[in-house]
Amino acid sequence: MREQVISILSELCPGVDFEHETALIDDGLVDSLDIVSIVSELMDTFEVEISVEDLQPENFNSVDAIVKLIQAAQG
Repeated sequence: MREQVISILSELCPGVDFEHETALIDDGLVDSLDIVSIVSELMDTFEVEISVEDLQPENFNSVDAIVKLIQAAQG
């Protein structure tokens, strides 16, 4: 799952080191428009529902945080 998330992120936001970055939002590497695209792609790929309440910066600051969000959505 982690590799799939990195692949999606790299496709949508090329040039960012998603493997090692832990402050994607805080450092301005990913903005709100990117998040909309990322969430849409994650919901399609993993067949999960990500709610508005989940759209918190801490859920998108790193690949590991995004994986945890997906896992929680999968229940």
